[in-house]
Amino acid sequence: MLSESVLRLIHTVTDLGSFTAAANQLNKVPSAISYSIKQAEDELGIKIFERHHRSVSLTPAGSHFVQETRNLLLQLENIKLSTQRIANNWQPSISITFDNVLRADKISALISDFYKAFDDVELTVKLGVFNGVWESLVSGQSDIAVGATTAIPNGGNYKYRDMGNIDWVFCVGSKHALANVDLPLTEEQLLNFPVVCVEDTARDSQKRELWRLPNQRRIVVPDWIRAINCVATGLAVGYFPSHLVDIFIKSGRLVEKSIENPLNKESCCIAWHSDNHSDALNWLVEYFGDTENLRKQWLS
Repeated sequence: MLSESVLRLIHTVTDLGSFTAAANQLNKVPSAISYSIKQAEDELGIKIFERHHRSVSLTPAGSHFVQETRNLLLQLENIKLSTQRIANNWQPSISITFDNVLRADKISALISDFYKAFDDVELTVKLGVFNGVWESLVSGQSDIAVGATTAIPNGGNYKYRDMGNIDWVFCVGSKHALANVDLPLTEEQLLNFPVVCVEDTARDSQKRELWRLPNQRRIVVPDWIRAINCVATGLAVGYFPSHLVDIFIKSGRLVEKSIENPLNKESCCIAWHSDNHSDALNWLVEYFGDTENLRKQWLS
């Protein structure tokens, strides 16, 4: 059976794309990396990597193996952490992943209220985007996902609560060439300008792209604040959650525009593992409240 160290070696080679780069990172010689990979391939009875002149790439079987073992490594890491916590008398912990589409000021209030309610539970707060939020929940990295969009993934037992709809608004900067153009804007007009895209934080599942025309150039940013800045300064155009850009539209930094084939409203939700019955999780679910409270607190 392959050891954890060999699995991590395979993932390192995958991420870096060559035996030499992996050797440099791990302070080993390339021949040692190549030998270990060959032993793993012999044990599995498959070829994990295609060898090229100065690089390697995954075979179809290798790609499947890496994808399947990534979650296994995450589970092993979680087991180590939980075991260390028990050995060191650490208290339980709970983790939340918030989609970046939500109001960030409410997160600070939640953290403060949580620590007033629990003095023996560690709280971990993470930010994600689109499918990365679901991936965090499905992989076990988070106990609850807040602001998750699109459909709940197949498999697994989850409970969820609707948060209401996200209204998507198309914007350009106030000094952009399209700011004073008659409505609605056509695809032909929009193709002349880059579109700003907030990058999905998913690593192992398919990344989602909110909106882009075929062959339209992108500016990829990590969050909505950077996206707003790109559009406000005239670098790009793009879609935004209305509750995040209303203030910028009212101040005149952004201009809302109508376009052909606009995006529809999109529902989002909070979701959690149905087999988790901890007091901390129950408190959080109650804290978030019903759909109306969720919409008012996080999407307005």
